Amino acid sequence: MNSAVPDRPASAAESLPEPFSSAETQRLRDAWQHLGVPGLIDVHTHFMPKPVMDKVWAYFDSAGPLIGREWPIAYRADEDVRVATLQDFGVRAYSSLVYPHKPDMAEWLNGWAADFAAHHPDCLQTATFYPEESAPAYVSKAIQHGARVFKCHIQVGDFSPLDSLLDGVWAQIADSQVPVIIHCGSGPAPGTHTGPDPIAALLHRFPSLPLIIAHMGTPEYVEFLDLAERYPEVRFDTTMSFTDFSEEGAPFPKSELPRLRDLGDRIMFGSDFPNIPYPYTHALEAVARLDLGDDWLRGVLYENAAELFGVG
Repeated sequence: MNSAVPDRPASAAESLPEPFSSAETQRLRDAWQHLGVPGLIDVHTHFMPKPVMDKVWAYFDSAGPLIGREWPIAYRADEDVRVATLQDFGVRAYSSLVYPHKPDMAEWLNGWAADFAAHHPDCLQTATFYPEESAPAYVSKAIQHGARVFKCHIQVGDFSPLDSLLDGVWAQIADSQVPVIIHCGSGPAPGTHTGPDPIAALLHRFPSLPLIIAHMGTPEYVEFLDLAERYPEVRFDTTMSFTDFSEEGAPFPKSELPRLRDLGDRIMFGSDFPNIPYPYTHALEAVARLDLGDDWLRGVLYENAAELFGVG
């Protein structure tokens, strides 16, 4: 997966903030190269149609109710600059997590994401869904056309994962074993349907669902770890977890670190790039400072996702 790195426009490079600097890039590469891995795999990154991304950034800028705090976007830049930045960082594969907040939006997003992946070979082709009559049909189409990961955002979509309109979706996902990165924890602000109880009920009905619990299930870490111990296809991404920003309001309990070690082969690195309020390096350092060993860290930063997604 060695797609060409697009040239950054000189005018854009001159105006990029510190997180894009060559010094920050080298610091980041130093953080993973000593582990002997060929790079990073970031399962939780966002690339969206520009009008959608602009609206997402405007919502963050307004510190809307689903955000609840000041949240500057560290990597706000044109799409080609963001792609080149990930490649400079040594990210070998990443996602383009799109998600709808209303009906009649998901299929359009799936088409955009498929085209994006076709033009960016390092991107894991991403798809999404919403509870609507057409969902089973367009999810089937996405799977047939090469979707490698789905995104489900219960908080933003404001829907229950138990909605009967999704029965056909979950059944297909269980059969195909295409993983779903699902934002279902109640952070950074709770939603009507967030929390572990709906996911426990969903897994009771579809026990083989390949769910990747986004943000380690923040803040319901313990309850989601319980589910992972019961269901072998439940995994986690580290997105924003363990960082200073997240630890302020939802610290990960140190008493659960042994379970993180035991479940190490089911934890994958995620960043939320570009929508993070700190340099990308801090996300790596936050995971590394858990001090769970180099083997554990190699798995989280590269090997676990490489195996799940077949990254060479």
